[in-house]
Amino acid sequence: MSSLTDQLGFNFRPPQHRVWTVRDLVAAVRSHIEREYSDAWVEGEISNFRAPESGHLYFTLKDGNAQIRVVMFRTAARLLRFRPADGMQVVVRGRVTIYEDRGELQIFAEYIEPKGAGALQIAFEQLKAKLEAEGLFAAERKKPIPTLPARIGIVTSPQAAALRDILNILQRRHHTVNVMIYPTQVQGEAAALEVATAVRYFSTERNVDVVVVARGGGSAEDLAAFNNEGLARAVAASAVPVISAVGHETDFTILDFVADLRAPTPSAAAELVIRSRQEVEDHANALYERLARAIRYRLLIGRQTLTELAQHGAFARMMDGINQRQQKLDDLTYRLERAERGVLEQTRRRWETTSAAIRHYDLRLVLSGMRRQRDAATAALVSVMRNVLLQHRVRAERMMTALESLSPLAILERGYALVFDSSGKVLKDAAQIQAGDEITARLSRGEIRATVTKKQP
Repeated sequence: MSSLTDQLGFNFRPPQHRVWTVRDLVAAVRSHIEREYSDAWVEGEISNFRAPESGHLYFTLKDGNAQIRVVMFRTAARLLRFRPADGMQVVVRGRVTIYEDRGELQIFAEYIEPKGAGALQIAFEQLKAKLEAEGLFAAERKKPIPTLPARIGIVTSPQAAALRDILNILQRRHHTVNVMIYPTQVQGEAAALEVATAVRYFSTERNVDVVVVARGGGSAEDLAAFNNEGLARAVAASAVPVISAVGHETDFTILDFVADLRAPTPSAAAELVIRSRQEVEDHANALYERLARAIRYRLLIGRQTLTELAQHGAFARMMDGINQRQQKLDDLTYRLERAERGVLEQTRRRWETTSAAIRHYDLRLVLSGMRRQRDAATAALVSVMRNVLLQHRVRAERMMTALESLSPLAILERGYALVFDSSGKVLKDAAQIQAGDEITARLSRGEIRATVTKKQP
């Protein structure tokens, strides 16, 4: 039989038999998937959205009968300009991986973009709907603008062309009016806080009769500071009337809706705040050059540098471990809260059943005693659950402290450095290098490249 097999050219070999452990198999599949889909763009509909106190975002992205879980960690979620919600069509960019504790395919999202309307527009609509539901846009709560105010407060940038326009018109229409200028930024990350502080100052001091918040026109990004919730609430709570004079006539911000009066342009605000018989013949040009976007550019460069560092093999593996533990902590917290709600619901149903069974008896004393027992049992259960939650919270805080202490960035902050050879591998032994080899030392801030000139034994 063997000779016949050789003559026919067949070579029968039994297949190799390898037995995987579950962890090894999942890890191997995870590594393969992460290499193949390290930068994937996925479109779908959001469902089961959760945003726990940790700041991470969890939801399911579905399309027809297919679905995949998505995790966006706190560092990336902070950069979102809108809040995702169930039913929203989005495009998610991130890295496809596997959550090893459940063996589930998921995406580590780095960026979420709404389908159709932009992120700024969605954030605008969400905040507008929230404040409108609270009644901050209601006409009955708006304060009247004084006809001829003696003192006017202006909140804007001292270099803004809008300020020059307002002052020129006020001088021409009513040169005796007193003007107090509160200088602020009108674009960028700090602009909303500075403008809100200025409004609160005028409201507290009561040193002006009316406040004008002014800025020239610009893009949606330029006017984003005036769509801030904190600024809107500061204007709504102001004891002094506030006039919104932001952008062009076609530009609308949250400030326009919550202010006591909306002027189409800064120049129009000056005409509205001081009414006189003289009519202005020429309208000043309200739009000038936009403010420089230095802060946005620097943030972009910093994010790009951070992304490059995060993609380094050693840091990526460490961050993956930290992220996995953070996700597991959120999962355990969610399961604990759900279990607590289940226990309380079972207790409530049990007492409702008992109460219904004895309702037709006129045993008032018995019922009173049972109610006292029920209240005591409920109080004891609540006390026990609070202790359990406190223990888990302490444990979670300890785990978070341990995770932060394991962060490579924390180690580098203490003055240590990671040394890599020319191929990018971490050096642990001086025997791994020779004189003349190129090495790289990664510090807490920046890195150093050097050539080995002499090696100590």
